Amino acid sequence: MLYEILKYQKIKDLREDKDLTQKQVADYLNIKQNTYSRYENCEREIPTDILIQLALYYNTSLDYLVGLTDEKKPYPRKKK
Repeated sequence: MLYEILKYQKIKDLREDKDLTQKQVADYLNIKQNTYSRYENCEREIPTDILIQLALYYNTSLDYLVGLTDEKKPYPRKKK
């Protein structure tokens, strides 16, 4: 449960650090603002595909978003 709370708080903190509105992030994710608001307020589970998009948007790792690490820097990506 702690990981769930951290996940919701981290996406809010990242958004606020970038001075973005919920509407701006929701538009990027192609979802409604009220849906995104429910993610931040622990009212709705964040789907994995949305977490991945957020990690890419904020240039961080999924582990950071879900509270498994305090390291914001993403892991190196595999070379194709």
